[in-house]
Amino acid sequence: MEQGLRDCCRSIRIGKILIQSDEETHEAKVVYAKFPGDIQSRKVLLMYPIMSTGNTMIKAVKVLKEHGVHEENIIVLNLFCTPHAARSVISAFPAMTILTSEIHPVAPNHFGQRYFGTD
Repeated sequence: MEQGLRDCCRSIRIGKILIQSDEETHEAKVVYAKFPGDIQSRKVLLMYPIMSTGNTMIKAVKVLKEHGVHEENIIVLNLFCTPHAARSVISAFPAMTILTSEIHPVAPNHFGQRYFGTD
């Protein structure tokens, strides 16, 4: 998703958040976060391809808010989302905008495997 954005908007400033979920507890933990210095004054496109539970997205938004980004300035771009994840994220951050291509009860786990060539 990032490469497509870079191809479209060559001068865009990009930050990164790496979040890993604990396999047993499913708790999301921030491993790495780096943002442009003026992120708090920008609109932020938060790109995440597949939301199954919403835990990772909720953690990512919390990190952005800790860096001064207002909830209403965050736009989530998503390919696949479960109804559970949508409800979780919307209830946690009602002022945030979420754009997704599909809401489906089962998240397509094979998508990442095919995209990254690990199937």
